[in-house]
Amino acid sequence: MTPVFLLDGEAIPFTPGQTIMAAARAAGRYIPHLCWHPDFRPHGSCRLCTVKAGEHFAAACTLVAREGMSVESRTAELDDKRRTLLQMLFVEGNHFCPSCEKSGACKLQASAYELKMMSPHFDHFFPDRPVDASHPDLLLDFNRCILCELCVSASRDVDGKNVFAISGRGIKTHLIVNSLSGQLADTDMSLTDHAAGVCPVGVILKKRRGFAVPIGERRYDKLPISAEEEASPPTRLPNAGPPPPRGGPSEAT
Repeated sequence: MTPVFLLDGEAIPFTPGQTIMAAARAAGRYIPHLCWHPDFRPHGSCRLCTVKAGEHFAAACTLVAREGMSVESRTAELDDKRRTLLQMLFVEGNHFCPSCEKSGACKLQASAYELKMMSPHFDHFFPDRPVDASHPDLLLDFNRCILCELCVSASRDVDGKNVFAISGRGIKTHLIVNSLSGQLADTDMSLTDHAAGVCPVGVILKKRRGFAVPIGERRYDKLPISAEEEASPPTRLPNAGPPPPRGGPSEAT
């Protein structure tokens, strides 16, 4: 018999070793998230997927499912914490949604709508992050980076190129390009790389394609992110292979 756990009172089947997030998404249940992706190992950096298992809080992307476990996700308490996390992400970078090419297809923006975030609440940092337009086919706008590390994982684990990396610590943590000049033009990244299309926000943009799909007709313009993701559970890349080991998923403590 397939083991199950309860997610907001609904029985969700899982396979041994599967995380709460992976099992929920396979069952078509949406848990808010930004840094999780089915093709890569989870690292729980954004914490937007925090759930409550018993009396403990844990990231759903790293929390291993157990038979009979009762997990809360879409409660008023948890969504309030998620709104605070989103507010901090918005003020840490320069996110000007009305003028952003990714508007309507941005997971950060769509998550803010889903969680009814009405204002940033905190003071804006307004960091100075230059745009890198050196590559003939791709533009990097570091102003929108949320440090999800998906481009790092995609370039390393799928493309085999290691174009991106995370540098610095604490408030100085930032995304960098792995080249002597620090410019994308001096890497072997191409338009067809998986890393070119994995960014959930508007950092990595394809040149000469701006607004090809009009605002109002984009992915999250048609359906809210929860309904869109529940309607289409993710599938792994056919050539991605299993996520590389990284210490193993954690459990609530």
